[in-house]
Amino acid sequence: MTRVVIAGLGDSGLLTAIQLARSSAARRDLEVVGVSSKPMLVSGQELGIRLARPDDWRRDYLVDFARYRKLHGTRFVHGSLTGLDLERRTVAVTRPDHTSYDEPWDVLVISTGVSNGFWRRPGLESPAEVEAGLRAAHERLAGGASIAVVGGGAAAVSSAVNLATAFPEQRVDLWFPGERALPAHHGKVWADVSQRLEELGVGLHPGHRAVVPDGFDLDEITRGPVSWSTGQPPAEADAVLWAIGRVRPNTGWLPAELLDADGFVRTDPDLRVPGQPRVFAIGDVAATDPLRSSARNRADKVLARNIVADLAGRPLKRMRAPRRRWGSVTGVQPEGVDIYFPSGQKLRFPGWTARVVMQDLIARRVIYGGIRKG
Repeated sequence: MTRVVIAGLGDSGLLTAIQLARSSAARRDLEVVGVSSKPMLVSGQELGIRLARPDDWRRDYLVDFARYRKLHGTRFVHGSLTGLDLERRTVAVTRPDHTSYDEPWDVLVISTGVSNGFWRRPGLESPAEVEAGLRAAHERLAGGASIAVVGGGAAAVSSAVNLATAFPEQRVDLWFPGERALPAHHGKVWADVSQRLEELGVGLHPGHRAVVPDGFDLDEITRGPVSWSTGQPPAEADAVLWAIGRVRPNTGWLPAELLDADGFVRTDPDLRVPGQPRVFAIGDVAATDPLRSSARNRADKVLARNIVADLAGRPLKRMRAPRRRWGSVTGVQPEGVDIYFPSGQKLRFPGWTARVVMQDLIARRVIYGGIRKG
C-alpha cells in the first residue's frame, strides 16, 4: 500500500482526503493518513456567521471527522507537525500528551494553512477549547454598544454584514484602506454588497489605514481607540475586530528550501513542490498564484487526480487560477445567499433554497460526499 499523508486537515486538506478516498485507486492501493492539530474540522470559512450566529456556523463548519461518509478507512492523527525529513520521508508529530513520533509517507500533501486572527490558529486544541473559543468571541462582540471592523477583505465585509444583522441595536462600522472594500473581487460585487451594508446602517469609512503598533496582538478582539496612518482622528469602539489580512503561513515545521520569500510553500501549476518527488501543496499555504486560489476553486479534485496520475506515471493536470475572487461574500442570510462570479454577476438562492440547495445538497452531499448526523 502507498501511504499518503495529508499534513493539515482544514478545508483544503479534508477535501483532498475525501477525493482520494473516493478514487478507485485509493480503495485498492492507497492508505490515507490525515494529521490535524484540531480534533475535527474547524473551518476558516464564514467568519461573519461564526461570530454572529455560532450555532448556525457550528452546524456546517465544525464537524467531527468521523461524520464524513467518504472518509471511511482514513486514519486520523490528532497532533502538531513539528518537522519534515525529506530524505527519510517522515513527518514529526507531537501528540496532545506531549509524546512524539515520526509518521512515514510515500506521498506528502502540505495543507497546513495560515494563521489569521483568533479564528485561524495553528496550535493543538481539544474539543472543549475549540468550543470555548467559539462562544467567547460571540459573547465579546454581543456585549457592547459599538463594533469596529477593521479591514477590507471578504472576512471583514462578511463580519460587518452578519454582526449588523445579528445585533441591530449596536453601531457597526467598517474601516478599510482603499476607495472600496473587496479589492480582489469585481467592482460590481462591492457595489452590491455596499448597498446591503448601508441598508443595515453600517458606517462605511474608506481611506482609513490602521496603525498597528509593534507587538500588538491582532489575534484578539480589542477595545478602541484605533489610530490611522492616513491622518484621520482615532475611532472609538467597545469591540474592535481586526481582519486586515496579515496572514502568516503555518510553515515553521518545514525546511526553508521548500518556501518562497514570504514563507509560503512553492508549487508548480500541477501543485507539485518543485524538485521534491511526491510532495504536493494545496490551500492558503501554497504559493500557487497571487490569490493563493488553490484554497478554493475545487483544486482538491485536481490534486487528488494528480496524485493518482503521478503514482501511475501519467501526465499531471495544471490548476487554472482565476484572476478574481468569487463565491459567496456574506454566507447564508435569512433572505437567501448570493453567489458572485468572477465577472461580477450574481446568482441568488432565495430563502429556504439557500439551506436546502447550497448547504444540504451541494455542500454536504455533492462536495463532501455525505455527512452523518451528529
